Amino acid sequence: MLDETLPKFGNKFVLKKTMANAPLGMIKSMRLGIHSVPALLIDNEIAFIQVPTKQELMNKLNIY
Repeated sequence: MLDETLPKFGNKFVLKKTMANAPLGMIKSMRLGIHSVPALLIDNEIAFIQVPTKQELMNKLNIY
């Protein structure tokens, strides 16, 4: 869903994926208090801790 939604915002957002089971992903997850995946961060803050609906995602991205 992110792959189809983010292009509508031009260059405003950059998608970076982190594997939670990789060493760096584990460290980042622990530091942020993420206990389940998927989680979506915006500006290094947790925006969603589950898969949002497309409308929820659009509403959140429109805030930025």
